[in-house]
Amino acid sequence: MLNLPQNKKIILFDGVCNLCESAVQFVIQHDKKDIFRFVALQSKLGQEILKHIGINPSKIDSIVLYQPGIAYYYKSSAALEIAKSLGGFFCFGTVIKIIPIGIRNQLYDYIAKNRYKWYGKKEHCLIPTQALKMKFLE
Repeated sequence: MLNLPQNKKIILFDGVCNLCESAVQFVIQHDKKDIFRFVALQSKLGQEILKHIGINPSKIDSIVLYQPGIAYYYKSSAALEIAKSLGGFFCFGTVIKIIPIGIRNQLYDYIAKNRYKWYGKKEHCLIPTQALKMKFLE
């Protein structure tokens, strides 16, 4: 059984993607209520979480939002749930839900497919600073 914080929402992200790292930094900066924890998809824990919720780790290259014991979201739905959880101005992003999920995910997949070409890729996963270490699960 996974030992995860039950009162936190866990964002699984591509740890070598520059766009994904920027998104994580953005969420950290705006997470005023300390709602989120982060795990790289490539990490051992990331792989265990994916298996636990029934996602084949070899077939996912998307952001995943996991609420232990409650639900999980991926692709555009994860991004919208994260925006909603940040509250304030970011809640307005959820109006995008009026666009059918198939179309939203096509756009998401297009960006995901090109993210390394457009934003670059790291050789190693993000290593958080000492100040941010508590936000990342191992």
